Amino acid sequence: MRNGSIPGAHGHVRPLTLLGDPVLHAPSKDVTDFGPELATLVEDLFATMYAAQGVGLAANQVGERLRVFVYDCPDDEEVRHLGHVVNPRLVEGDGVVLRGPEGCLSLPGLEAGVERYDHAVVEGFTMTGEPLTVHGTGFFARCLQHECDHLEGKVYADHLKGWRHRRWMRQVARASWSR
Repeated sequence: MRNGSIPGAHGHVRPLTLLGDPVLHAPSKDVTDFGPELATLVEDLFATMYAAQGVGLAANQVGERLRVFVYDCPDDEEVRHLGHVVNPRLVEGDGVVLRGPEGCLSLPGLEAGVERYDHAVVEGFTMTGEPLTVHGTGFFARCLQHECDHLEGKVYADHLKGWRHRRWMRQVARASWSR
């Protein structure tokens, strides 16, 4: 039996912001009000992430230019990590750099091999303003870095270079949502 409510159970599914929308390509603003509107946003982010079958979602992916993201993501040992971070800062990315497949709910149907550290540390706050530190390894470290990138106005494709970027651009051109 579960204690407490399921994240997103009281949230509303919001439309996803897709590649090309200016909100995805601009740095997000720090949250200054830790009130009920922030709690509603976090619930909506969880509801939207689950509806889209994702493992992480940043606020700008639903059109809100605020530094908030949610996650429900396993690491490489299949340990589930569930939570949210307000005003996150990637304070450490280290270890081995691995190229792995990465997708994004704002770039549906696309995937590319992106290099990321296999260890990451993010500091921030809970929706009630309590300080928070999140450590991630493996796939979960990739997720933390990906969501922090979103809040800086970046998408995973910004890490691609040369032929990988050209191949990805051809995929975008063929995607039904990009026309």
